[in-house]
Amino acid sequence: MSGNLKEYQICNNCVMDTSDSMIVFDERGVCDHCNTFYKNIFPNWHTDTRGKRELEIMASKIRREGEGKDFDCIIGMSGGIDSSYLTYIAKKELGLRPLVFHVDAGWNSQEAVNNIEKLVDKLGLDLYTEVIDWEEMRDLQLAFFKSGVPHIDTPQDHAFFAMMYKFAVQYNVKYILTGANYSTECIRNPIEWMYYQSDSIQLRDIHKQFGSRPLTTFPITSILRHKIYLPYIKGIKVIKPLNYLPYVKQDAIRLLSDQFGWQSYPQKHFESRFTKFYEGYWLPKRFGYDTRRVQFSSLIVTNQMKREDALEKLKHSPFDEGTVKHEFEFVATKLGIPVEELETYLNAAIKTHRDYKSQNGVYAIGARGMRLLGLELGGKR
Repeated sequence: MSGNLKEYQICNNCVMDTSDSMIVFDERGVCDHCNTFYKNIFPNWHTDTRGKRELEIMASKIRREGEGKDFDCIIGMSGGIDSSYLTYIAKKELGLRPLVFHVDAGWNSQEAVNNIEKLVDKLGLDLYTEVIDWEEMRDLQLAFFKSGVPHIDTPQDHAFFAMMYKFAVQYNVKYILTGANYSTECIRNPIEWMYYQSDSIQLRDIHKQFGSRPLTTFPITSILRHKIYLPYIKGIKVIKPLNYLPYVKQDAIRLLSDQFGWQSYPQKHFESRFTKFYEGYWLPKRFGYDTRRVQFSSLIVTNQMKREDALEKLKHSPFDEGTVKHEFEFVATKLGIPVEELETYLNAAIKTHRDYKSQNGVYAIGARGMRLLGLELGGKR
């Protein structure tokens, strides 16, 4: 468990608590996550006719610029609810011709594979799958385990971002559609829980210290590349369509299930076997960080979940003991190490992103600038 000297407190409005060591409560006992949402995001988040109009203008531009091309945009799809629903909206509601882009980092669940195939087939879309070299991915993931940091899912997420941008540049694609949204993600994971996945300086430093083979083909990007070079020099735009229309998670799941036979997951991000293990067991067990608090709190402030229901769910672990044992053995076997070795990483000294080289200062400056320019509505995390 992480060392946290604060007296325990939980928000009176959502379910964020002092497991986030940087959390701040006002005189009503409401946390800064909630106050940021109500002050900065909600007043500027339009899912009515105004949002629909803005989205249609964007879609018209994408369709016009894509005339004569095989596809007019790309969508990175994991098989999770956000990217799946986005794919449906892009084709059925916006009349776009997206190429569905998937990065296989070696941890796809069978449910995710099935969900992607069902949507792509029934929507008549093309699927492009980029497979990451497994030996390099395995070595990098082991390096993150050995480093002691919480954000051991960084290699997988970094590869997803890097490959999608690389593909866009290679094929001169100007529009990337992403399932990121305020409806289910307006409360952010604290940086101490999940540090920036795009920090190539930290990724390289951890690999240099704990890796055992060169990253010859592993895709590496950087914050400056995808925040400055790609959008302002190469003209690649990232669009978040789900922020411009009503997006209710359970309604989206029901629609996809009814029309495509899409299968839901027990928890957000569980489409990846590694992320399922990492968020469902490793983070809570080793650090005391339960990402369900972030996920449920987003649904609470957007009126998709009752606080009392969230509190009840948080009383129970995502995994029972039998499932934990099975998943632990699966991850160890997949990584090519004994279960006993994985257990040593679970009980090793706690480290944070501050213990390694990073671009944290660059991110902090960039975040302040984005908020001042009105390009970022979120809070400090």
